[in-house]
Amino acid sequence: QVQLVESGGGLVQPGGSLRLSCLAHGIAFNLYTMTWYRQAPGKQRELVASITRGGGTNYSDFVKGRFTISRDNAKNTVYLQLNSLTLEDTAVYYCNGNSTATSRTFWGQGTQVTVSS
Repeated sequence: QVQLVESGGGLVQPGGSLRLSCLAHGIAFNLYTMTWYRQAPGKQRELVASITRGGGTNYSDFVKGRFTISRDNAKNTVYLQLNSLTLEDTAVYYCNGNSTATSRTFWGQGTQVTVSS
């Protein structure tokens, strides 16, 4: 059974940091491009950052220099380090795994990040 399980969300003050994790079960993790998305209330889901099988990364402009995506293939886990958080970063953060070789894509259930003073 395929599962992507996010964790690490929570309540943080502006300027604070969090580290999100996404543990993958049931997939050949090293073959997947892993992506973090987020969805704020009343807004569409948007791409935050992605990391390829080879470790290449891509970031949306609004997080460059603040967020860092990484992966540990031995642990089947992708991480998102969130620094210098602002109120606008409040959202549910979702993990996505996509394999172009198999055309399979999977989503996690999301983890809530709330930035508030």
